[in-house]
Amino acid sequence: MKTLREYIKEADEKGIAIGHFNISNLEALHGIYNAAKKLNVPVIIGLSEGEEEFVGREEAVALVKALRARDNFPIFLNADHHYGFESVKAALDAGYDAAIIDAVKLPLEENIILTKKCVDYARELGKKENRDILIEAELGFIGTSSKILDAIPEGVSEATMTKPEDAKHFVEATGVDLLAPSVGNVHGMVKGGNPRLHPEVVKAIREATGIPLVLHGGSGSMNEDFVACIAEGIDIVHINTEIRVAYRDAVKKFLNENPNEVAPYKFLKSGVEAVEAVVEARLKLFNGIK
Repeated sequence: MKTLREYIKEADEKGIAIGHFNISNLEALHGIYNAAKKLNVPVIIGLSEGEEEFVGREEAVALVKALRARDNFPIFLNADHHYGFESVKAALDAGYDAAIIDAVKLPLEENIILTKKCVDYARELGKKENRDILIEAELGFIGTSSKILDAIPEGVSEATMTKPEDAKHFVEATGVDLLAPSVGNVHGMVKGGNPRLHPEVVKAIREATGIPLVLHGGSGSMNEDFVACIAEGIDIVHINTEIRVAYRDAVKKFLNENPNEVAPYKFLKSGVEAVEAVVEARLKLFNGIK
């Protein structure tokens, strides 16, 4: 099987993107995997620090590796939004395929120092264990929470989008494999509608850095914006809030209609199906599948 790096390169050459979806439980994993397997496209499972604490670091690795080995299927595991070196190190030591060091709140040069430390460790561990480990970093503020928002988070604006010259300096100084810029995207879903994405900024950053770019905060964005940004250099798209909402609403509806049902495997199945539907639609869009 190809490595995650090779699948990203393949997606870039085809002008498509790999879907990245977060999980907090087994139902979400099943829903995501069912959709990816149905469409026969690679997929990335993400766990933030909070999600990882709930699911279990080693448990998440075991689940994803079991699916990959059983079906010989390209499903990969990413430590999404880890905020310190020790947190990233623990995820990589446990067997994650990739990790995101999120030091965006630090001054640029401090972000560079911390990111490079994570990159250097990933290279060292990869060489020792014969693994190809990817490190991603964020540059530019897009908010912090995957939930329903009343308004665009304070500090997120066109003025704070990632500057190509900063991105170039950052990538050259850290050797990072992937970069998640601010291009109009926000974490979470804004009730009044998410801001528009800026594919022209994606293009400028991609030309300046020459490495694959990742779009965070994809939930709630317009389909045409996704397509335009993928065409300009986005190779991975993150979706989280959309599947959380779909899962919650489906389980809530089932229980309202079946108030006497107490078997989790019966009422949680509706959540799996809801997640699968959302993921399938997104994967079709990202992969250009009609």
